[in-house]
Amino acid sequence: MLSSQTCSIASAIEQGTIALSQLSDSAKLDSQLLLAFALVKNVTYLLTWPEKVITATQFIVFQQLLTRRVNGEPIAYILGEKEFWSLPLKVSSATLIPRPDTEILVEQVLTLFTYHDKSNTGGKNSQNIRGLDLGTGTGAIALALASECPCWQLDAVDFNQEAVELAQQNAKNLKLTHVKIYQSDWFSQIDAIEKFDFIISNPPYIDGTDQHLTQGDVRFEPKSALVADEKGFKDIRLIAEQARKYLKNNGYLLFEHGFEQAEKVRQILIDLGYDQVQSFKDYANNDRITQATWLMN
Repeated sequence: MLSSQTCSIASAIEQGTIALSQLSDSAKLDSQLLLAFALVKNVTYLLTWPEKVITATQFIVFQQLLTRRVNGEPIAYILGEKEFWSLPLKVSSATLIPRPDTEILVEQVLTLFTYHDKSNTGGKNSQNIRGLDLGTGTGAIALALASECPCWQLDAVDFNQEAVELAQQNAKNLKLTHVKIYQSDWFSQIDAIEKFDFIISNPPYIDGTDQHLTQGDVRFEPKSALVADEKGFKDIRLIAEQARKYLKNNGYLLFEHGFEQAEKVRQILIDLGYDQVQSFKDYANNDRITQATWLMN
């Protein structure tokens, strides 16, 4: 039980750190973030004024937030925000929490189109580049790309209307409203005449029997955004099959997937006629991204 009697900022952080020590690898940071949220301040304020005494009301709010975290709820859902590609994104229980490894997808697209600066001049890096983000969730991938390449034409879709509205709000908050965000169950609402230079997706890829679904943050995330049939490969296969109709000649298809799925994903793409199929590692040196090129006959 936390003690609120003449509790200073430093004391509250310490108590929160102890309470979270068995749950989180970043217990102190979690405690700081929750206290800053309760005080409507930033972490810098906490570090500047460690001896400042917080009010009883502020302590109660902090304790309530801490209880949610002790019960396993992700920090991002408690705070309603998560940073991705240095962009502050609103999150909700309708979407996955953006993760650092997904930034590799963004990096790879920028690499493919020889991105060097924000001038968008020269080579392929022009306003003619068209991209599609399938299963956009918070809009993280599409908005990150839009922030780097403002002249690109980007569509982002999600089957969940609540996720679509959240992504649209993120685009508005970040002043990236040129990204076209709308509801679609994969390609269902995309015009058949549309052609894209690249299609990118972080689709559901976890097997429904995977024990990790009962552990950590994923317990609170929407299962529809995590789980796929066929041992996690159904949506990857479906997207790969349908994407061929929507990719330009020499267009790219890129997936994020499970760290043990790369070989199977590569085989799916090869069997469907894709070329230049290759995988890339995440920050933990696990195969996490697979890309391929579509060559029209």
